Amino acid sequence: MRNGLVSFWETVRTIVLSVAAVLLVRTFIAQPFLVSGASMSPTFHDGDYLLVDELSYRARSPERGEVVVFRYPGDHRFHYIKRIIGLPGERVISRGGELSVLDAEGKKVLTEKYLSEQTLKDTGEFEVSLNGDQYFVMGDNRGFSYDSRAWGPLTSEEITGLVRFRLWPLQTAEVFAAPQY
Repeated sequence: MRNGLVSFWETVRTIVLSVAAVLLVRTFIAQPFLVSGASMSPTFHDGDYLLVDELSYRARSPERGEVVVFRYPGDHRFHYIKRIIGLPGERVISRGGELSVLDAEGKKVLTEKYLSEQTLKDTGEFEVSLNGDQYFVMGDNRGFSYDSRAWGPLTSEEITGLVRFRLWPLQTAEVFAAPQY
């Protein structure tokens, strides 16, 4: 009887420690994210299962080109996935099928070679100046993306984390890094 009781408590302890470890990791380090929709195509597709790093942005600021998951500004219950295009203090301008990001000195700092010419034409025309804690995000599938063009810039508090890995489907599993501009 005593051996059965010790075994039972060992099992309970193992389960409690495992659940605590998973909760700590999901709350403070990383969590899964399921892509829904085509706004990030061709980079990510509907049904892709991603791992989001929630720790990096506690040590540094988001960088241009990184794909982030964030709470939708219109309703924080929903999470979206988009690419960071403009950083705090910059101007984002889209005219005639060309997207430009100008830094504080007016120097162009973005050329999106990973997008097709048609996708760049689908971007539309706009101009936005970002304040000290604002980020401009867009989907890679510009014609089918609901992003900062519609609801404005994000603040750093709305950004949940950085997309690091595609875990599913297995044949497309990979590690992600921001493109070099």
